[in-house]
Amino acid sequence: MKIFIKRFPHWVACFVSIFVVGVYWGLIASDRYISEANVVLESPQIASPTLDFQTLLSGSGSGNSSDMLLLRDYLLSVDMLKKIDAKFAFREHYANSDIDFISSLASTDVPIEELHAYYLKQISVELDDYAHVLRIKVSAFSPEMAQKIALFLLKSGEQHMNDMGQRLASEQVAFLEKQVSQLNDIFHASRQDILTYQNEKGLISPSGTLENINTVVASLSAKLATLRAQRIAEMSYQSKKSAEVRRLDAEIAALSQQIEIERSRMAQSSGLALNVLSAEYQTLELKMDFALQSYSGALAALEGTRIEAARKLKQVSILQNPTFPEYSVEPRRFYNVIVFVIISVFLSLILHMLILIIKDHRD
Repeated sequence: MKIFIKRFPHWVACFVSIFVVGVYWGLIASDRYISEANVVLESPQIASPTLDFQTLLSGSGSGNSSDMLLLRDYLLSVDMLKKIDAKFAFREHYANSDIDFISSLASTDVPIEELHAYYLKQISVELDDYAHVLRIKVSAFSPEMAQKIALFLLKSGEQHMNDMGQRLASEQVAFLEKQVSQLNDIFHASRQDILTYQNEKGLISPSGTLENINTVVASLSAKLATLRAQRIAEMSYQSKKSAEVRRLDAEIAALSQQIEIERSRMAQSSGLALNVLSAEYQTLELKMDFALQSYSGALAALEGTRIEAARKLKQVSILQNPTFPEYSVEPRRFYNVIVFVIISVFLSLILHMLILIIKDHRD
């Protein structure tokens, strides 16, 4: 026996390791129970379908993949670990003395970094890119604990996604409500400025009055041209002192004077002309129109944001409820032993061949 050990130490190491591993997987390794759940994340928001390269490969659109990844990160986060530890005594369960020393948590006082690394080994949350399904697996040393943690992950994940969406929507709504209030004040102030201006100037619409005066001036100018033409015709066969010519001169003078009066109302250097009043009034109208459009746009945006806030509510739709394990799925004792035996024997054979080759070259 000693000669064999001396000549083939690698085979001895192989058989000893196989024996140790076989004893561990067969007798010592603690049973682990797996609770599984499959969920999708849905919301009332409806998006128009798109066709892209990813859609052609996966057979479906992107859907809520980004939200699913956010949910996955939260379920695997330190915050979730702290909640599970506080509710289900995660440390005490996985550091139980009845669990084998390799599978168990080192102690209940391990730092949070080490605890989180251990947590990631016990909780698996994977996104199926093709089906857009989140597959959750929880490994525990009792079926009750595995199912409890899986159920808690679903409820906490849904609540977190809703809280995140509502918080963002609430901030947007609060901001828009503030903007609507400010724009409402601006709109009412601009409208009051117009009313005050109308009362001070005694005009409802200077622009309309100016247009009416333009019409009157145009009409008087046309009539004046007609009278002048008549006077020229009368002068061809009557003297300047005739009654008809004098009458025409009087009417022409009156019309010319009236036209000058009307024109002076439209434009004069005193600053009270209708063209100045009209320009000022149009400026006030533009300010009020802009304030009205801004106010209407803000109201529409506020209403749209409120509707969008309802659409941002997320619902975790369960395709498969967290299972209650009836027997331990892990460790796969026979499988693990067979795989280790094959690998160990294979490596030992390679090492044995290398030793023979070296010896052959020495000889």
